Amino acid sequence: MIIVLMGVCGSGKTTIGEKLAETLGCGFSDADGFHPVENVEKMRAGIPLTDDDRWPWLRALRAAMEGWQAEGKSHVFACSALREVYREVLSPKNDVVFVYLKGSPEVIGPRLRARQGHYMNPALLDSQFATLEEPKDALVVDIGGTPEEIVADILGRLPSEGAAA
Repeated sequence: MIIVLMGVCGSGKTTIGEKLAETLGCGFSDADGFHPVENVEKMRAGIPLTDDDRWPWLRALRAAMEGWQAEGKSHVFACSALREVYREVLSPKNDVVFVYLKGSPEVIGPRLRARQGHYMNPALLDSQFATLEEPKDALVVDIGGTPEEIVADILGRLPSEGAAA
């Protein structure tokens, strides 16, 4: 099973993803690690990415997913996947479980501003919310709880094959 934790920057994708993967006994990847250097530099400078910036990144993520699927391995990804068309690139066969980590700008803004050592400029939060197309077919999880509560919520709602890594 491939699980993508999606949502705007600062919604907890990496923190929750690492804990979920550990609990499931599978691998974890942060999609940020798949961005080319040019994308990282744009985000660091507070410049929103365009779709042209995102297509190669999304295709690289899909290729990684197909690799784990071919090996029969479960894997958890942290990826913003803000628009429906991005999710279609990541899951053209509807073979990915999307978990939408949902929160308000009032909850996420302070978290993002307090974050240390991340290249994502907090000024991009508004553009992230403007780009976000809430998914119709994802597990929607409120980010108001502790990381442990959020992981427990996700685990309780994953399809049954999610229990085996």
